[in-house]
Amino acid sequence: MKIAFVASDSPSAQTGRAALVGRYGNVEEAEADVIVALGGDGFMLEALHRMQSLGKPVYGMNRGTVGFLMNEYSESDLVERVRDAEEAVIHPLSMQATCADGSTHRALALNEVSVLRSGSQAAKLRITIDGRLRMEELVCDGALIATPAGSTAYNYSAHGPILPIGSDVLALTAIAPFRPRRWRGALLPSTAQVRFDVIEAEKRPVMAEADSHLVQNVVTVEIRSEPEIAHRLLFDPGHGLEERLLREQFV
Repeated sequence: MKIAFVASDSPSAQTGRAALVGRYGNVEEAEADVIVALGGDGFMLEALHRMQSLGKPVYGMNRGTVGFLMNEYSESDLVERVRDAEEAVIHPLSMQATCADGSTHRALALNEVSVLRSGSQAAKLRITIDGRLRMEELVCDGALIATPAGSTAYNYSAHGPILPIGSDVLALTAIAPFRPRRWRGALLPSTAQVRFDVIEAEKRPVMAEADSHLVQNVVTVEIRSEPEIAHRLLFDPGHGLEERLLREQFV
């Protein structure tokens, strides 16, 4: 098995990579059968974005903090663990954000696309889904669209639902909604195309973020799933994404 090892800049990840390379060897990413990523969830998202065009399965080992997308770190039996691993295929969201100056920015997100106030006043958002106006005005700190894989991240912290990994559903979750009071969001089919229009954008500036790609002073943000793009994640048997999502709900 040809393995490419990639690691975050943290000392523990770099130390782990050196030990694993010494034990199993290392090849270039394009030549690998599998890519082993060492770090935390943030590094895993970064690695998946960077290696999107390769189509290689990625097996993560936690050398960060949360490690929701990672397996337990061990230097033993790596080839056997990779061969026995369960594969989960996840599809990203695409974001197209238009700014007040007319510029357009595109990015992909594996976890969520969020629209957030960037000034002292609450944001005012108009929500359109599949070309149909669904909410004339949402006054809030922000709102987000989350994938099933990302539903335990920012979405869950904002009191959004945890979505089964195999569901064809997206979560639309409000962040600190003021009006409508206590609005908790909605579940949308994965095929939905969502548009946020910023009301009073100059007075109430808003930014948009797709994973770690940040765009300031947006006036419209359009979001949809990208089923043609697939990321392959490997997990130890019994510790796949489906099990992790269930376990999160019974902590």
